[in-house]
Amino acid sequence: MDKDLVDQVIDISNRIVASGAISANGHGNVSLRVPGANEMYFTGGPSLRNHSPAAVVRVGLDGVLIEGDLPPIQGAVVAMHTAMYGDNPDVGCVMHTHSPFATAYAVANRPIGCWLEALAMFGMADGIPVAKYGPRGSEVSVANIRAAITPGVPAVLLANHGVLVFHRSPELAIIAGGVIEEAAQAGINSAALGGPVEIPQAMRAAALQRAMLFASHGTAHAHG
Repeated sequence: MDKDLVDQVIDISNRIVASGAISANGHGNVSLRVPGANEMYFTGGPSLRNHSPAAVVRVGLDGVLIEGDLPPIQGAVVAMHTAMYGDNPDVGCVMHTHSPFATAYAVANRPIGCWLEALAMFGMADGIPVAKYGPRGSEVSVANIRAAITPGVPAVLLANHGVLVFHRSPELAIIAGGVIEEAAQAGINSAALGGPVEIPQAMRAAALQRAMLFASHGTAHAHG
């Protein structure tokens, strides 16, 4: 087991917990693609909260356990991680949580619309779709996830379950998970005021462009 990769997985877990976009019991899992190899490092523990390095496992992208001890209940969700890596060569990190507000939308089988500017700014201008329910870890579940994914959108709600985020890097995955949870909370809170209003379609690209402009300006400023 590569200690550096194990440490990275634990760091990602800790950062997800620190972000607050997680359920009280910390249930969820994280995986990290191993550069140059058809395998991933995966959290084999029952909770991301205080996850032990000893519980991190190596799993092939074919789903076969390479090293470590993976309990069946945790192993049941491996397939949705390996599917994201197999379908998206640029994906470097996959995370699954039961973040409370986003999971409320998943339980209601309702997508999250683009009513929060941050969604458009971070490449989720089409909102977050919902994958139909399938039993945990089943072929039906994975097929439903694949069918629901919108090109370019790095996340999907899992009906009656939680949230799946897949992105190029852990940093981007954590940001996306936090933005999704914030959008879900805003959607639920705004229900008392008549419900969320989505950003006009024509304005969503402008939000992303301005975010990129500010990021570029900040980088130039930092190096200037």
